[in-house]
Amino acid sequence: MTNIDLKNRPFYLSDEDIKWVENTKSSMTTEEKIGQLFFPLGVTTDEGYLQHVILNNHVGGLMFRNGKAKELISTYKYLQNNTKIPMLTAANLEAGGDGIIEEGTAFGKQMQVAATKDPKQAYRLGKISCSEAQAVGCNYAFAPVIDIDLNYHNPITNVRTYGSDPEMVKQCGLEYMKAARECGSIVSVKHFPGDGVDEVDQHILISVNSMSCDEWDRTYGDIYKTLIDNDAPTVMVGHIALPAYQNKLSNEEVPQKKLIPASQSKELLQGLLRDKLGFNGMIITDATPMVGFLAAMDRRKAIPYCVEAGCDMILFNKDLEEDIMYMTEGLKNGILSEKRLDEAVTRILATKAMMGLHKKQKQGTLAPSEDNLSEIGKPEYKEWVKDCADKAVTLVKDTQQLLPLDVKKHRRVLYEMMGGYKSDERIEKKFVSEMEKLGFEMIPYEKEVYDWTKPVHFETVEEFRSKYDLVMYIGNIENTSNQTTARLNWHTEYGAGNNIPWFVEVVPTLFISLANPYHLLDVPMIKTYINCYSNHDVMIETVIEKIMGKSEFKGKSPIDPFCGKEYLSY
Repeated sequence: MTNIDLKNRPFYLSDEDIKWVENTKSSMTTEEKIGQLFFPLGVTTDEGYLQHVILNNHVGGLMFRNGKAKELISTYKYLQNNTKIPMLTAANLEAGGDGIIEEGTAFGKQMQVAATKDPKQAYRLGKISCSEAQAVGCNYAFAPVIDIDLNYHNPITNVRTYGSDPEMVKQCGLEYMKAARECGSIVSVKHFPGDGVDEVDQHILISVNSMSCDEWDRTYGDIYKTLIDNDAPTVMVGHIALPAYQNKLSNEEVPQKKLIPASQSKELLQGLLRDKLGFNGMIITDATPMVGFLAAMDRRKAIPYCVEAGCDMILFNKDLEEDIMYMTEGLKNGILSEKRLDEAVTRILATKAMMGLHKKQKQGTLAPSEDNLSEIGKPEYKEWVKDCADKAVTLVKDTQQLLPLDVKKHRRVLYEMMGGYKSDERIEKKFVSEMEKLGFEMIPYEKEVYDWTKPVHFETVEEFRSKYDLVMYIGNIENTSNQTTARLNWHTEYGAGNNIPWFVEVVPTLFISLANPYHLLDVPMIKTYINCYSNHDVMIETVIEKIMGKSEFKGKSPIDPFCGKEYLSY
């Protein structure tokens, strides 16, 4: 038997459970063991694909993007009813049940939770996310994000985090994990060794946590150690370098010209995570099609080597068949040892046993039932969403004393959506509808297009003053992967066009950010600024109530919205 303590945290397996792990492992072919290491992204619910690509390759888990509840139930039922070994079924449940189900409850981004200053809201987030996911057969949450948002330029952490206070991050992570456990789900705390220090996105290059060992121990280290000691079952390892610890735990200094992501670092996986932090559970990589993984090492070597280095499961593939070939080849040529393969499979099976999946399979209850659909969108959950939104909306500044708005005084509103995302249309429609119900005339910004072959009339300051009583920006710069920045961009064709806030001393101007909380960096001249952290409909209704004075602002910023620049607060 592999030297892994299956009776200790986080597994706590009984003798019967351990017997299932060992018997299952001993009955597996090498091909089946290698298949268990992979956690692909499901690209279709077609049964032919599920059978020939997923089941025939014996994969250990699968993640689908969000879809319709009944279709997901059917898909997971087919998979679990036709697999030899129960499958882990995951989703990015960072902000609510809508992370897996289109009809699921949108609770709010993690930073919205932190703005309430109440970690119990993170419990509610976990409860809604995992209970709704379980209703369709999804048993594994790729959450909570326990990165610390220390760099306002970082384009990928941002509102996905619980902010910049390590203690708040830790307490919210614990509460989410508690709720998931009550739902019968497991979590994957991420992204080890910690994102949010530099200003890059590991999707497009290796991110670097530049902290010293002591700094890391006091912040990220304390968070990971606490969650591990409270039975965190799995850890997701990012394509993030931590040079200080890599140097400390290596026999020779890591060359600065060669950054090594944690997903390929024995020093971080075994020396830091396993040995120093005492993590005994399953380690899964972040998505391996990211450039942070791909550019560090030839994939032919990287796939088997990352398991040899200490990872147990590999998330996503460039091509599943090719990755299986690379893993098989690596086992034959010694890049991957039989010992490490055995350890990885043991932890994968032990994780499934810890969840009771083997017992559910035997009882015939592993596959989901449509009877569980009543768990989605429960009235209690809707009340929780309203409560969290009410306590989170943050008035960052109102130095012009604009609020509350007065429909008689501010009736004609020039508004602009700042976004470029799929959600823009829904948000604009909701904002306009709610404001018009209150009697406001909502006038959309229209991009100026000039015919330079003819005489052009540029709107004068006085003309602008006479047309509008208020200018409202609706910021929807969402967190998305593969972008280098999450800043405001202007598209005026000539000079100070009407979408750039040159007019703040002419007409009262208001900025409402539904996503990125750092936009004052680009619009310091706007004197009334609000952060909402999430863009779902309840949040829009809530912020409108607050700007109208029907509800007080209660949120406290989980980060520094002034980005360390005092003048942004004026």
